[in-house]
Amino acid sequence: MHIARSALIVLLALAPVTLFAQEMPTTAPAQEAAAPAPAPAVRTASAILQPALSQAQETLSTLKVEKWKKGSVRDEAGANVSALLHDLQTNIPPLLAASDSEPTALSRAIPLIKHLDAFYDVFLRVEEAARVSAPGEQITALQATLLAVNQGRIAYDDELQTQAAAHEKLLFDLKSELQTQTEAAERSAHEVKVAEAKAAECKPAATTSHKRKRSTTTKKPSPSTPDPQ
Repeated sequence: MHIARSALIVLLALAPVTLFAQEMPTTAPAQEAAAPAPAPAVRTASAILQPALSQAQETLSTLKVEKWKKGSVRDEAGANVSALLHDLQTNIPPLLAASDSEPTALSRAIPLIKHLDAFYDVFLRVEEAARVSAPGEQITALQATLLAVNQGRIAYDDELQTQAAAHEKLLFDLKSELQTQTEAAERSAHEVKVAEAKAAECKPAATTSHKRKRSTTTKKPSPSTPDPQ
């Protein structure tokens, strides 16, 4: 494939972090955050792949396998052509629709990618068989269509990679923002503790001073009893 599947899966798995961004608390008072960069426009799977798939259906539908040289190569190619046409009409459309409904969802993209890989492999076998048994004009049509299908796969991989990179950057930005907010909250909590400690130190001192003031007050002498004459 045009890009590493494992890397793509890891990056696309970050997509749900967008929801986390909406729920992150903010510290008060807080500095105004810089406006985030706009997310890249998402191209759906149908927009990328449908032209090549339509070309494949037209080429395979008009392919005249009966004009090929007789033999097992032609028979196998005929069976593969039928399977590809059935795939185009039955299996691929719902996968495209599912991917279009959530263009950046990993659970939607991976089944379509796998199916396109299998479709391309079978189409490649038909093209290889044509080079052995088919007339020249049919070979040319199959080669052009095979190239278009492969370019569509590459374009779809590139789109997924672009979206994965965008989500990776979003995760990095959110992590940095969360770390900044956490550090600010820790500083605020530390300042509160320091203030409370100072207040606690000042309170006993005031009490001691008050006691001293009371202890230094002289008592008035009580009137003495006069001596008897």
